[in-house]
Amino acid sequence: MPDTSLELALTSFTDALTLKGKSTNTIVAYKGDINQLINFLKSRNITDINAVNGSQLEDFKKDLVKDNYTAKSVSRKLNSIKNFFSHLTAAGTITLDPSSEIKHPKYENDLPKILKPIEYRSLRDACRNDIRATAIVELMLQAGLRIKEIENLKMENVSTGEIFIENYESHPARTVPLNNSAKSALTRYLEEVRVATKTKNVFITKTGRHLLARNIRSLLNRYFDKADIKGVKVNDLRNTFIVYQLKSGVPIDVVSQVVGHKRISTTEKYLELIDGKEESKGIKLKEL
Repeated sequence: MPDTSLELALTSFTDALTLKGKSTNTIVAYKGDINQLINFLKSRNITDINAVNGSQLEDFKKDLVKDNYTAKSVSRKLNSIKNFFSHLTAAGTITLDPSSEIKHPKYENDLPKILKPIEYRSLRDACRNDIRATAIVELMLQAGLRIKEIENLKMENVSTGEIFIENYESHPARTVPLNNSAKSALTRYLEEVRVATKTKNVFITKTGRHLLARNIRSLLNRYFDKADIKGVKVNDLRNTFIVYQLKSGVPIDVVSQVVGHKRISTTEKYLELIDGKEESKGIKLKEL
């Protein structure tokens, strides 16, 4: 095999991820993990991908543990490394995959966190005077939107009783129904708060600029603090929507489609948070 530098191997891998339509965040995460491995290998004077073997990868794994990385973090980094070498093997860059015998550490998978009714009611109360924040909370809590989907939502994709989510990164397009709470909160924001602007996005700043995901996260985190809700993240609003729909008896395939899961197995993990299901009343989504 001709010599191939570690950096060229990484470029080949990230280019392949881009062609597969992987999200920017996914590619950045993979790149960070592989660069960490590359720095470790270079500290041992290894600069060519063909010189890497399983023993060195085991040493890297031990080094992560020594640096106090959790078992879950180590496993995630190993997953990146395994995908990296799997790509290089398939591309013919290397003959044998040195990561094939590396074992993942055992750890208990964290279950998604959801808000209790008293918590999401407190959140609503905390932001009741902020019409924009209320609309964002209701779209995540009552329609299961991702924070990036809130950021990307366009005026042309809002219609009576539903919104259209355009495809982005690796997520396919879908139509999401709005219940009364989500519909009224969004309508009130559009009619009373959103200023005239050239920006096509639904959610904007007070000066008419596009409201970015980081701004949305910062905004909602302030209201989590104001409501004295501890240990939750913005995405837990979406988790709450998923769990309460499943608990109310909405079929899992319907919930999976509404929230845009590519695999129903992703939705199935939320079943562990359900201690009992209500009798199914059809496919109408539950209002929280």
